[in-house]
Amino acid sequence: MERKQLLLDAAHFRHATKAFDPDQKISEEDFSFLLEIARLSPSSIGLEPWKFIVVQNEAIRKELSTYSSGAVKQLETASHFVIILARNDARYDSEYARHMMTNVKGMPEETFEQHILPAYRTFQDTNINILNRDRTLFDWASKQTYIALGNMMSAAAGIGIDSCPIEGFHYEKVTSFLQQKGIVNEDDPYDVSVMVAFGYRANEPNVSKVRQSQQEIVDWVE
Repeated sequence: MERKQLLLDAAHFRHATKAFDPDQKISEEDFSFLLEIARLSPSSIGLEPWKFIVVQNEAIRKELSTYSSGAVKQLETASHFVIILARNDARYDSEYARHMMTNVKGMPEETFEQHILPAYRTFQDTNINILNRDRTLFDWASKQTYIALGNMMSAAAGIGIDSCPIEGFHYEKVTSFLQQKGIVNEDDPYDVSVMVAFGYRANEPNVSKVRQSQQEIVDWVE
């Protein structure tokens, strides 16, 4: 029960923090822990189609807020601010997929060619039908980044660190801004997926956490 209660306590502690205490900073050790949680997160067919940009430069943050209406206060006050990118080339037959399977996971080339490649093609082309549009393929990769996002926020709450996931930004303008600043190269196969701020809350939430009941959101098939 103790482990369950710790997880429940963390879930109740977590809330979308709009303003952080700018004087309280996350330690290097604790933030490295959060990045490791992100690195170890699962992804569909193990492609890990993500990159994490940690934006600590104040001038960059200030400019970024111009294109991020939902992140203005967080950019100003958060201890750490992360932009999560998703790959836009995460096809089954990409060089990246081959690299992940053979170089990172140590799969023999023959196994990849004869067994994995056909299976992944069926999965992407037939089962989930994501190869007909670039945006559909990117959205699938972006879904994987949300797994890492959720894991980071849950882990942060578990050690008393606040967070706020952010989608309130102009995707094309933020991507263009990152390229102009040399943070992302124009030929890099990444686009912006989501943002997240970490730090310590400036104030306690004004309202208690409210959610639908389990009965309203869960159906059992027995």
